[in-house]
Amino acid sequence: MAAFSAYRAHQIDGRVVSRLDTLTLDELGPGDVVIRAAWSDINFKDALAATGAGRIQKRFPLVGGIDVAGHVAQSTDPRFRDGDAVLVVGCGLGEVHDGGYAEYVRVPGDWVVPLPAGLGLREAMAIGTAGFTAALGIHQLEHLGLAPGQGPVLVSGATGGVGSLAIDMLAGRGYEVVALSGKRAEADYLAALGAARVLWRDELDLGSRPLETARWAACVDNLGGEVLTYMTRTVQPFGSIASIGLAAGPALVTTVMPFILRGVNLLGINSTYCPAPIRARVWQRLGADLAPRHLDRIVSGEVALAELPDAFAAYLSAGVTGRKLVRIGA
Repeated sequence: MAAFSAYRAHQIDGRVVSRLDTLTLDELGPGDVVIRAAWSDINFKDALAATGAGRIQKRFPLVGGIDVAGHVAQSTDPRFRDGDAVLVVGCGLGEVHDGGYAEYVRVPGDWVVPLPAGLGLREAMAIGTAGFTAALGIHQLEHLGLAPGQGPVLVSGATGGVGSLAIDMLAGRGYEVVALSGKRAEADYLAALGAARVLWRDELDLGSRPLETARWAACVDNLGGEVLTYMTRTVQPFGSIASIGLAAGPALVTTVMPFILRGVNLLGINSTYCPAPIRARVWQRLGADLAPRHLDRIVSGEVALAELPDAFAAYLSAGVTGRKLVRIGA
């Protein structure tokens, strides 16, 4: 197999330096399946890794990109044949294993998911880790009994990739969705995705008591910090919170009272190391009842591998709405 391009992070004099390198297959991490990449995407974690703003990589040098979709080029795993359309999201790509920002990606077969019926490769990466995480959160909330008609569902970080896709999926399932955002200019965008109304972060009364008026049937939180604390105070009895992100901080200051007096469930959503049976089931749903309806609105643009260095700064300054794709192959 000929040499190919990959966007790889190096550690030089204690700093993370990412650049486009020319590699051979022998330089990639081990695996049973080689994927000829067609698409990847940009997640907040990718921006942290590529710029060194977060300690994401566990070794260097390492190809970035936590997601990839493409066709099998080689496989010693009998579950996959040359030409199969497949995807990999999370599983340590771009963290402990060479990731999706390359023309060829080699991974263990257990990480590979056949492209679900109803999705194309580009659509799969428009969903990516962000959409899979949102769908996993919804899947777990519904596993604990959430159903349309029980009351509004609050989604924080609403204009980000996870938030946008969570709103789209929940509204498509028939839920009354309330978006929590600080971006007033994006009100029309949120409404178009299906938000019934928007709460503005600077107008939100977070309260101070262990239990405030119960408002939400469930919550999907991408922020952490004081917003997650507010959610624990205001979820309805036996409601649940899917804790997905920490864009506002990792702290959670609360009491046991929401959990023992209202029966609130706090669900940790880890999409990176999700068990394979659940991962497969959620991707099946992403091609069916959880299929996003507004990917054309959520995808805000595309970049090529060579354009990646200029694409990350906006993520670190919360300047991105929706999702951006990385165009790799034909």
